[in-house]
Amino acid sequence: MLENALSSGILSMGVDVLFIGPLPTPGVAYATRSLRADAGIVITASHNPYDDNGIKFFGADGFKLPDPIEAQIESLVFSGNIESVRPSATEIGKAVRIDDALGRYIEYAKASFPKGLTLDGMRIVVDCANGASYKATPSVLRELGAEIFVFGNTPDGTNINKECGSMHPQNLCAKVREYRADLGIAHDGDADRVILSDETGILLDGDDIMAIAALDMLAQGTLAEKTLVSTVMSNAGLGAAIQAAGGKTIYTAVGDKNVIDEMLKCGYNFGGEESGHLIFRDYSTTGDGLVAALQILRIMKARGENLSKLKRCWTRFPKQVSNIKVREKKPFEQLDGVLDLVKQAEAEVQPTGGRVLLRYSGTEPQCRLLIEGKDMAVLAKWSEKISEAIKRQIGA
Repeated sequence: MLENALSSGILSMGVDVLFIGPLPTPGVAYATRSLRADAGIVITASHNPYDDNGIKFFGADGFKLPDPIEAQIESLVFSGNIESVRPSATEIGKAVRIDDALGRYIEYAKASFPKGLTLDGMRIVVDCANGASYKATPSVLRELGAEIFVFGNTPDGTNINKECGSMHPQNLCAKVREYRADLGIAHDGDADRVILSDETGILLDGDDIMAIAALDMLAQGTLAEKTLVSTVMSNAGLGAAIQAAGGKTIYTAVGDKNVIDEMLKCGYNFGGEESGHLIFRDYSTTGDGLVAALQILRIMKARGENLSKLKRCWTRFPKQVSNIKVREKKPFEQLDGVLDLVKQAEAEVQPTGGRVLLRYSGTEPQCRLLIEGKDMAVLAKWSEKISEAIKRQIGA
């Protein structure tokens, strides 16, 4: 229904439509460039239930639209000015289905894996989240020689992310143990994320993947400017590991778009989020769960090491996370004593590499407090003090 409505609107504006789905979000970004289209649009619930369906836009270059362009589109729609440029009769657009879009994306993804390597002898569990990767990821892994066990590959339009995929990783870990697999791969619904399970059924998140890949790239001399780009939600131990290996980490606000913007601004080629958005700029213009998984598989095969050994390349700092329900999002500087408590907490945890992050949720009536450091008792103490100060003044 959404595809029909969206395409009808585009056609009515005199623009041609190329149907290429179902396809993972990174596949649409790639196809937009490959087909030399003016833009790409993905209809997806991403990592959410199907009733949260929305749209993602890509420009002709395969990157997400800049904020000023999005604002201009909103202005055209909500102001009603879009009606003044609407064509009629023979000037309306035409729709065509591109039959080989999936094949193009499969070959593109395979090209990110060295030609001299195969996945022969590897047993891999794959959870496609009943989403857009239900054909692409299994096809690529099979063609590279892996024995695979696929789940979450029967989408019906309403079961996306439902008790499966990267949002429910316990299923992946259990299947890895059951099938005695070498690893497990789980995507979210539109497959721009990936999380992994090692051969023992222990979960690896985006920070683990970034640590393994960035340290390997540093060793190979392929990490641009010796710099990893991540968000403020990444564990402080990640930055410490990169620094110890001779690199550095730059942190952005939460959101893969912020990561990509920083990478483009300074020419960096690898970044991501704890949630599993990984951007390998040498191959992709956006987060690509399949390409990210292939990079870890490349490292495993090249080194002859299993995932449980590779993940020991860094040490995660203990952290205390508090989500505080609030009745209003009052600026923190207007809350009595809260920022003073934050400064006191920072003074205690920062000397050993820790940090304090206090922010409001962008989508929920919540305040999020994250404290990291090497002493869990210290983290608990300051988390309680800061949380109580916030609850007293604006708690729901």
